[in-house]
Amino acid sequence: MAIDILDQDIMYLPGVGPRKKEILNKELNIRTWNDLLEYYPYKYVDRSRIYSISELTADMPFVQLKGHILSFEEFPMGPRKKRVVAHFTDGSGLCDIVWFSGAQYIYKNYKVGNEYIIFGKPTIYNGRYQFAHPDIDDAAALQLSEMGMQPYYMTTEKMKKIGLTSRGVERMTKTLLEKLPQELAETLPPYIIGPRHLISRDAALRWIHYPKDAQQMQQARLRLKFEELFYVQLNILRYASDHRRKYRGYKFEHVGSQFNYFYQHNLPFPLTNAQKRVMHEIRDDMASGRQMNRLLQGDVGSGKTLVALMAMLIAIDNGYQTCIMAPTEILAEQHLVTLQDFLKDMDIKVELLTGVVKGKKREEVLNGLANGSIQILVGTHAIIEDPVQFSKLGLAIVDEQHRFGVAQRAKLWAKSENPPHVLVMTATPIPRTLAMTIYGDLDVSVIDELPPGRKPVMTLHKYDNQTVSLYNGIRQQIRQGRQVYIVFPLIKESEKSDLKNLEEGFENLKDIFPEFKLSKIHGKMKPKDKEAEMQKFVNGETQILVSTTVIEVGVNVPNASVMVILDAQRFGLSQLHQLRGRVGRGADQSYCILVTNYKLAVDTRKRIDIMCETNDGFDIAEADLKFRGPGNLEGTQQSGIAFDLKIADIARDGQIIQMARDEAQKIIDDDPDYNKTEHEILWLRLKKLTKSNPYWAAIS
Repeated sequence: MAIDILDQDIMYLPGVGPRKKEILNKELNIRTWNDLLEYYPYKYVDRSRIYSISELTADMPFVQLKGHILSFEEFPMGPRKKRVVAHFTDGSGLCDIVWFSGAQYIYKNYKVGNEYIIFGKPTIYNGRYQFAHPDIDDAAALQLSEMGMQPYYMTTEKMKKIGLTSRGVERMTKTLLEKLPQELAETLPPYIIGPRHLISRDAALRWIHYPKDAQQMQQARLRLKFEELFYVQLNILRYASDHRRKYRGYKFEHVGSQFNYFYQHNLPFPLTNAQKRVMHEIRDDMASGRQMNRLLQGDVGSGKTLVALMAMLIAIDNGYQTCIMAPTEILAEQHLVTLQDFLKDMDIKVELLTGVVKGKKREEVLNGLANGSIQILVGTHAIIEDPVQFSKLGLAIVDEQHRFGVAQRAKLWAKSENPPHVLVMTATPIPRTLAMTIYGDLDVSVIDELPPGRKPVMTLHKYDNQTVSLYNGIRQQIRQGRQVYIVFPLIKESEKSDLKNLEEGFENLKDIFPEFKLSKIHGKMKPKDKEAEMQKFVNGETQILVSTTVIEVGVNVPNASVMVILDAQRFGLSQLHQLRGRVGRGADQSYCILVTNYKLAVDTRKRIDIMCETNDGFDIAEADLKFRGPGNLEGTQQSGIAFDLKIADIARDGQIIQMARDEAQKIIDDDPDYNKTEHEILWLRLKKLTKSNPYWAAIS
C-alpha cells in the first residue's frame, strides 16, 4: 500500500493542483509523492526555545519570540508603495515587525491583541530591534513541544512567485506525512539494518523533515545516505558481475616479436616499478579469457601512453587490431606523433581518423581498417561512426574517459564480434570515493611514480601587480634555452570578452618581449592553423606559446619549463594541475606561476595554496572534490553517470560509501544469480530504482 500511495501524482496532494505541479515538475523534477518525500531539507533551525525581547542582541541568528501586536503604522515608500510596521511586545520590551509589501494580506491575517509566535533574524533600525518579513504563527495553534528543528528547503525564484517558499514546501511535506500510512514499507533487510545500527526507513523519512533534535537528524541522515549509496554500489557490482560472466574476452596468451623488439630496442627509458606492476595487471587480464575492463590512472607525465602502447603490441602479436580514442583532435594528433616516434623502424601501420581526415585519405583509412592492414587507429569520436568497420578489433583504449558518454563507448564496443578488451586512461586523478562510485565496475591500476630524472614542478603565486619580476624571470629562462607557456582563461570557447583578452594580451606580450618569437592558439582557430602554430613551438621556432586551455591535455614539449596561468582564480584545481603538467617533462627545474588579483575569496585562496603546497594529483583531486562536488568535476556531469544522489555527498561520505560497498559485495558474493529469497527485497527495490533513474540503468 505504501509504495502505491507514494507513486501518486504530486498534483493530487491537497494544496498542490495543476499550477504548482507544473512548477514543481520543471524546477525540482518533483512528480510524485515519493519525489517530495525525498526532497530533503538543506539546513535546520532550532525552534524549541522562546527568547524574550530583553535577551536580543544584533548578532543573533534566527530566534523566536512570543507576544502580541500593540498597533500598526504605515510609512510611504514612493508612488503606491508603503512599508507596514507592527509594534510588538512580549512584556519584556518592544520590537518592530516590518513588511515592504503585502499590506492587504497583513491586515487580513494579523490582529492587534492576538498572541503570535514570530520567527526571524533580529536587526537594529533607529535604535530598536526589528524583524523583516518573519514567519508568524498563531501561538494557540503552534505546539512548541512538536516544533523541534525547523527544516529549510532550497527553492527557486519561480517557486517563490507562487508561494512555494521554504515554508511553503515545508507545509506541503507536512501534509504529505499526515497522509502517509502508519508505517512506511522497509527497503533494507534486518540483516543489514541490525548490525549497521540503522533506524527504520519510516523513522528516517519522518525525522529527516521534522527532527526533534540534532541526534534524530543525524540518525535519519545516516540511514538515508547509507541506503542511497548501498543501492548505487549494489547496482554497479551487479553490473560488473554480470558483465564478467556474460562476456568472454579474447585470450591473448602470446607475447611475440613486436612486443619483444620494442622492449629491447625502442623503449625510451627503463620502466618504473609502477609501470611494470601495471603491465603485469594488464597482461594477466588479456590472457585470462575474460574481457578486460581496466581504468589506468596516472598523473601527468607518468608514462601511461607507453603502457598503453605495450598493451597494443600484445594485441597485435595475437593477430588483432587496436584503437585509441581521444577527446580532441589536438590530443589525437599528439598521440599519433608519439606512437609513430615510439614505433620507429617497426613494421606497424598507425593511422589517424578525425574530422579533418577527408576524401581519398579517409577512404584509404576505412579500407585499411576493414582489410586488417592498419594495426593501430588513433582518432576522436569519429572512430565510433557507422562507416568505421574493423577487421578484428581486440583492444580499445579510451583516453580521458570522462569526456565520453556511455552511449559513445557502447558504440565502440559494438565494432567487434566479441567486446574488445578495454583500457580506460585518465590523467585526471580520481579520488577513491569517486572512483568507487563512477568507475566502480572497472578494475583500477595506478601509475604512482614519475620516470627517473623528473624534478617536481615548483609552483609560485604572484599578484597581477608583480608582473615586472615575472617577465624578468621569463626572460632569464628563455635565455637559458627554455620555452614558456602563457595561458589566458578562455574557459568556454563562446566567451567573446575572454577571446578579446587573449588577442589583446598576445599583442601586449609581443611588445613586452620584442626579442623573442611568440605563437598563439585557441579553440576558435582552424585546426591546420592551430597545428602550424603548435608545431612552431614544438620545433623551438617560437619561445613563448600564448594559449587558452586547449593545451590542457596531451601537449608534450620537454623543453618548456615555465607555465604562467593568468587569472588563475578562475580555474578549478584539477584544471590548474592539468595545465601545470605541461611543464616538468624534461630534466630541468620547471616552474608554474599562478597569477591572480589581490581580492580572493577564502575558497579561492585555499585552492591557490594547495597548488603551491603539493604536486600530488590525488591530494589535489580529493581537495577539488570537496570544493566543487562530484557533479562539477570536469566531465562527470556529461559522462552519463552523475548519480542522482539526493542526500549522500561523495566528497564527504567516503566512510559510508565503503560501508555500503562492503555490504553490497557480500550480497553479490552470496547470491550471484539474484534468486535467494532472503535477498528478494533488495532485487525488487533495485529494479524499481533502475527503472525510475535512467543513469542507474546505464552504468559504464
